[in-house]
Amino acid sequence: MAIQRPIDVVGIGADGWTGLADSVRTVVSAADVVFGSSRQLESIPVPAERRRAWPSPLLPALRASIDEFDGRAVCVLGSGDPMFHGIGVTLAREYGPSRLRVIPAPSSLSLACARLGWAVHTVTTVNLVNVAVAVLIPALHHGAKVLVLSRNHETPAAVAELLSDSGFGSSSMTVLEQLGGPAEHRVTGVADRWTARAGNRLNVITIECVADPANPRFTRIPGLPDSAYTGDGQLTKNEVRALTLSALAPSPGETLWDVGGGSGSIAIEWMRTDPTCRAVVFESAPQRRAQITANASALGVPGLDVRGGAPAAFEAAASERAESPDALFIGGGVTQDGMIDACLARLPAGGRIVANAVTAESEALLLQCLSRYGGQLRKFQIYRGEPLGTFTGWRPQLPVAQWISVKS
Repeated sequence: MAIQRPIDVVGIGADGWTGLADSVRTVVSAADVVFGSSRQLESIPVPAERRRAWPSPLLPALRASIDEFDGRAVCVLGSGDPMFHGIGVTLAREYGPSRLRVIPAPSSLSLACARLGWAVHTVTTVNLVNVAVAVLIPALHHGAKVLVLSRNHETPAAVAELLSDSGFGSSSMTVLEQLGGPAEHRVTGVADRWTARAGNRLNVITIECVADPANPRFTRIPGLPDSAYTGDGQLTKNEVRALTLSALAPSPGETLWDVGGGSGSIAIEWMRTDPTCRAVVFESAPQRRAQITANASALGVPGLDVRGGAPAAFEAAASERAESPDALFIGGGVTQDGMIDACLARLPAGGRIVANAVTAESEALLLQCLSRYGGQLRKFQIYRGEPLGTFTGWRPQLPVAQWISVKS
């Protein structure tokens, strides 16, 4: 089997060809074919017959476009550091890292931090190129330094509006356009007074977060205030929610299946713990599915996958996502015939399952689960201090039984 030639992945900045070292120019010039955006290709002195602009949409045709030149010298141009939210990441996933020879330029993060005097390792990066602006919400907290990768020239105004609506209107924003190029430009202002006109589509936004002390604090730690959610009252209360998420034990990159979603709080707070956490909610009531979607967007996880009722919707979710859940939570429907077995059947070995019960019937079923599948059972009751005349009394919440197990 012939050894495949490496794919050269070259980072190029807004300064184009002039910003490349001589050794890197040699790599680009020697390539039989050079892939890149139209803007990038126009900046290099390579004959037109050797340039290939990316197809649109990119991903379906990416591999075929490159494989057409198998055996020849292929160069791919990427913006800045190709491994920083760039084409290099896609190519590594498609071909494997051993096939690539990456030559990075400074990333937009490094350039922005250099301009502002920020320590790179202290900055949170949020990519809004292909997602809703709401995904910025979980990254916001007082004192945070955030870099936003913009979709286009309209993103700064959308970010300013979101900051204002989320209790961060006093945050300082700086829009850096054409970073590293001869037309580099910056605009600075405060979010709730942002009036700058849309500028260049190639921009990044830096935010120095200032929280309004009058607003509730929504952190990544599970147990958001109950008032953060809207719905019909079908909600796992915040103290129980925190204990449940602790039992589910989310880790970055893991997927949760939430059965009987209600208001979606467990899945939403699972996803908020880390940007790479994913979740699927199964809810039979259409009005609740709509409410879950609204809550997810309002709390910064618009990518939450909302499905129909379990277990009927399991098959489609499994086939379309091509992944098994790392953890599964049953918050509703635990007494439905066959529900426990159907959930366990979808959980791989080592997966965690947590089920909550508030009725005597569902609690009895959890006792059976403990006997059949092992694990641990616990029960807790929350008391909340509430006014009692001129004094304070303890008002009990419904006790909750919880079964926790790891599939063997």
